[in-house]
Amino acid sequence: MRVRTPLVMVFVVLGVSGSLALSGCSSAPETGPAPTPAVQKVDMGDYEVVENWPKPLPDDDLSHDGWTWGSGSGVWAESPDKVWVSQRGEIELPPGAEPWTCACLVNPRRTNTGRRPYSGNEYGYGMRRHHIVFAVDRQGNTIEEWLQHDEYLAPPRGSGLGEMGRGPHKLLINPYDPEKHIWIVDDDMHEINIFTNDGRLVKTMGERGVPGRGPNNFNRPTDIAWLPDGTFFVADGYAGTRVAKFDANGTFLLDWGRPPVDPDNPGPYEFWSVHSIGISQDRRVFVADREHHRMQVFDENGKFLEMWPTGYDSAVLAHIVTEDDYVWVADWTTDRLVKYDLNGRYILDIGGHGALPGQFDGVHQIDVDQEGNLYVTEVANDRSQMFRPKPDADPAKLIRPMVGRTPR
Repeated sequence: MRVRTPLVMVFVVLGVSGSLALSGCSSAPETGPAPTPAVQKVDMGDYEVVENWPKPLPDDDLSHDGWTWGSGSGVWAESPDKVWVSQRGEIELPPGAEPWTCACLVNPRRTNTGRRPYSGNEYGYGMRRHHIVFAVDRQGNTIEEWLQHDEYLAPPRGSGLGEMGRGPHKLLINPYDPEKHIWIVDDDMHEINIFTNDGRLVKTMGERGVPGRGPNNFNRPTDIAWLPDGTFFVADGYAGTRVAKFDANGTFLLDWGRPPVDPDNPGPYEFWSVHSIGISQDRRVFVADREHHRMQVFDENGKFLEMWPTGYDSAVLAHIVTEDDYVWVADWTTDRLVKYDLNGRYILDIGGHGALPGQFDGVHQIDVDQEGNLYVTEVANDRSQMFRPKPDADPAKLIRPMVGRTPR
């Protein structure tokens, strides 16, 4: 086993950090649309943002006049022509705001990040359970709507579906699954729901509203990663301090992890916010230990291999291990996407803080399709974004698809 000494990494933070950005959730009197913010220089490297993606959602059952996107929790590109998005409902815009204005651009800023978004009117604006999960084509047009599952995925009190939840934490597809089942991880309700690709619920893991550490209990789970044979690992989680391993049928196999014995000097196997997980081609398991500002690496049976820092005071919300053997992390402290090799050596970073198109606040999931397009969803900017490689892009500066996405 190997424990590396911390690297000294210096980042220039543009704007406020992710934790401070939530101060925009106040219930101060509304003054309408925000003035155009000062332009902040954000370098997206060899990517260009695809503006006005996704397109406005359809009014199939409710009008969207005066509404916009909610906090973006998940994005997964099944293909360039079918990109799945999950969000924590929709947010009411102030009078006079342009339709589908990002809630991050109104003044004061609106969001349903990090809280139960439907309880009362103490925030001074409306929120609703609508379009919790949908899919769009390459132009951003809606092609799938799971309106029938809105209340199941973000249940209200008194619905008979359990305690009220804010909605999905991550949306994933096992990259080795030919049937492309949709897995929705719900940290608030301590469960994982598995749907067919056309929206039929086929399995639930965990007990709704019952936290725990067991074969069929989770404590705010956050993410999943798979091996080629369907074996999978659950990051568990915000309140749990473990990684749990299951076989392809969902049978519990083993787990590992514990709270730190000495919080000021956490050691191997000790976690605080197990927020993201990924697997390399050589079957190493990379676990983002968010509040300890580090990545812990294990073999597939939970043996500790090494750990390395993810930057001073970093807050990794998401990471992917790519097919060209790199780890890309989304750091909320700097709002950058940072590239490391598999041993934790810093390579480069792109992006930066802001609310304009092409800027970030709380990138919560990262995905790359078969054509190299990059997708992110943001919890604090309440949106999803798409980026395409520039025509003269350097391949070394682009994010490749995660392991398992490209057939071999």
